[in-house]
Amino acid sequence: MNIVILSRNPNLYSTDRLVEEGERRGHKMEIIDPLKCDIIIEKEKPTIYYKDRYLDYVDAVIPRIGASITFYGCAVVRQFEMMNVFTIATSDAIQRSRDKLRSLQRLSKAGIGMPKTVFTNYSRDVEEVIEHVGGVPVIIKLLEGTQGLGVVLAETKNAAESVLEAFNGLEARVIVQEFIKEAKGADLRALIVDGQVVGAMKRQGKEGEFRSNLHRGGSANIIKLSKEELQLANNASKVLKLPVCGVDMLQSERGPLLLEVNSTPGLEGIEAATGRNIAKSIITYIERNRHRK
Repeated sequence: MNIVILSRNPNLYSTDRLVEEGERRGHKMEIIDPLKCDIIIEKEKPTIYYKDRYLDYVDAVIPRIGASITFYGCAVVRQFEMMNVFTIATSDAIQRSRDKLRSLQRLSKAGIGMPKTVFTNYSRDVEEVIEHVGGVPVIIKLLEGTQGLGVVLAETKNAAESVLEAFNGLEARVIVQEFIKEAKGADLRALIVDGQVVGAMKRQGKEGEFRSNLHRGGSANIIKLSKEELQLANNASKVLKLPVCGVDMLQSERGPLLLEVNSTPGLEGIEAATGRNIAKSIITYIERNRHRK
């Protein structure tokens, strides 16, 4: 098969591992920068032109699109879909997952547990907003934030008000969530491939840090998920129609609570923590499903 990885950085661990496993299984792997693709829209013949050639030979696509290029990256994925090329994540599913508010609305309607969350467009209602999520401390998140960036812990009403006013002054959209104290700065990441959890880790924030992201100095260890945690991860994947994704959860006194679903999860941390060959699982998923378009 000719498999294309849409990635701006060929040196990333995840991209490199997918190339390695694909080639090991006899596939031709190619890394393509989505921002250098020309989308050619023509009656009955949608095509993509990259550098000096048309990409009319591609069998499958693995989108590794950063949040900053979601719009154009998804346009490229959508064009491959128009060309009947199999993708492990559709353009619509990527956009749904990148819109935190939209995805939380869909997931809550499906009955998936999550921290109490409020979205407001009026910063003067801070006291009311805080009451809706059970009082301070609260977590304030940028809707477009990734890897723990744009996430603030406000421990007092004054702090929450100041942060909300600052974000509103920048015309940044935010959500306010309850702080799950019993999680103790840790969360769970489940890696889903084709409806199955193929690896799970517990990420612990460094001392004094409430965010557990590995990019921010957190540590990770393999963990066996409970039945409830497995069910939540699988349900979230199905609701957002992402057969390959990372599902982040908190352990709370009322059971697992969903934080977010990542359509392009990194492989380095979870492969290191679990010892599992996740890249191989993704390649074999493509092999089983490439005729489903």
